[in-house]
Amino acid sequence: MSIRKTMAIFKKQIKDTLKNRTVLIQFIMFPLLTIIINSAMQVEGMPKNYFVVLFATMYIGMAPLTGMAAIISEEKEKNTLRVLMMSNVRAGEYLIGVGAYIFLLCMLGAVVFGIVGDYQGSAMLQFLFVMSIGILTSLLIGAAIGTWSKNQMSATSITIPVMMIFSFLPMLAMFNESIGKVSRLIYSQQINNLMSNIGVLELSFENVFVIAANMAVVIALFVIAYRRSGLA
Repeated sequence: MSIRKTMAIFKKQIKDTLKNRTVLIQFIMFPLLTIIINSAMQVEGMPKNYFVVLFATMYIGMAPLTGMAAIISEEKEKNTLRVLMMSNVRAGEYLIGVGAYIFLLCMLGAVVFGIVGDYQGSAMLQFLFVMSIGILTSLLIGAAIGTWSKNQMSATSITIPVMMIFSFLPMLAMFNESIGKVSRLIYSQQINNLMSNIGVLELSFENVFVIAANMAVVIALFVIAYRRSGLA
């Protein structure tokens, strides 16, 4: 594993994203919406940081997942990955470089959510820690989809329904108990629950088990996708 090659991939993604507004806007949209709506709407009786938690959950289920899948599938389609592999860049170096870049972008967005929510000190650390777990899980899902897909079109056809489930199911669960029973089985719902209790954060067995089980399934799917399709 070469740190130099991994950093080269990281820097490459910075340049590519600045040119690709479609990918870049995914990391800006929800933090910006949160700033606008949180300052413009004050509804009596609404839970504190309702919009921060709502949009942060949607952000976790959408931005890292779609970003990772889009980058990998695009570079597979354009044969960029094949060129990188022929240049002695290992799959692990590439995935870590891309993943670290998207993770950093998403965590910058998480900081914005935390500032809007007025979290301070230990509360801010709790918030960022919870978001980082959700972001990491979504990254793995995006990597599995991107690896499985032959091109951007096929990746998009898989990404959109998956993204909708993880982004919107926790919101729908607020209004429907039946949906809530299903939603509690996915990591984004557990992340939403944890973010709703920042400041008095207590990890329950259900939180840990569901998130860990989701990550285990995602890792297994990525391994299967990699063995089936590879990155080239």
